[in-house]
Amino acid sequence: MDMKKRIHLELRNRTPSDVKELVLDNCRSYEGKIEGLTDEFEELEFLSTINVGLTSVANLPKLNKLKKLELSDNRISGGLEVLAEKCPNLTHLNLSGNKIKDLGTIEPLKKLENLKSLDLFNCEVTNLNDYRENVFKLLPQLTYLDGYDQDDKEAPDSDAEGYVEGLDDEEEDEDVKDRDDKEAPDSDAEGYVEGLDDEEEDEDEEEYDDDAQVVEDEEDEEEEEEGEEEDVSGEEEEDEEGYNDGEVDDEEDEEEPEEERGQKRKREPEDDGDEDD
Repeated sequence: MDMKKRIHLELRNRTPSDVKELVLDNCRSYEGKIEGLTDEFEELEFLSTINVGLTSVANLPKLNKLKKLELSDNRISGGLEVLAEKCPNLTHLNLSGNKIKDLGTIEPLKKLENLKSLDLFNCEVTNLNDYRENVFKLLPQLTYLDGYDQDDKEAPDSDAEGYVEGLDDEEEDEDVKDRDDKEAPDSDAEGYVEGLDDEEEDEDEEEYDDDAQVVEDEEDEEEEEEGEEEDVSGEEEEDEEGYNDGEVDDEEDEEEPEEERGQKRKREPEDDGDEDD
């Protein structure tokens, strides 16, 4: 992907003036020069063009707010005076892995008064005698060279890494804020849904209580009906027993006249005998 397309992709529907960080690593430069980058990126603070085949920074636009510039793993061999003109407020510059061979190539960096960190790893200039001592003399504004100060104390942040982390933290804070703003309505919706659920539960409980009351009423009615049936059965049994007792009494009453008639018959013959006498 060429550098113009990469810049367009990195914009992500933003305007150039909205961009503070721009990473173009591993894309293709045009004839070893920067292309597609304009002074419209007026708010740009961090620019990374690692391994894009640059041989010159001559086409770099005016970027007054640029503080961190990554140019490592390219083929730059000179022309660094452009940096003092186009990026006067640079604090971190990484030229590792370029074709810088002598101290004269980096001498124009003296005009970068705010430059505090410079990296020249894997450049031929690092093979010179007293390389570190001479660079600190040439660029007295430097605090760190290749990640260490003059007392060989390591820098707290190696070049742009600390800056990138700072930008990442800011973006994370913004993302968290956006998520919180988006989640707030969801929370309200959840509360509303929970309220509906509670109402539904209350309605279900009321319906359940009503159903339970109906069942209890039905059971009471069934018990009353069963009691009435038992009472009726008891009365019928008593009636039947009374009826049977009545029949027995009638039979006994019927038997008594028969005995009386028998006795009368016996008396009649006797009476006849008396008459004959």
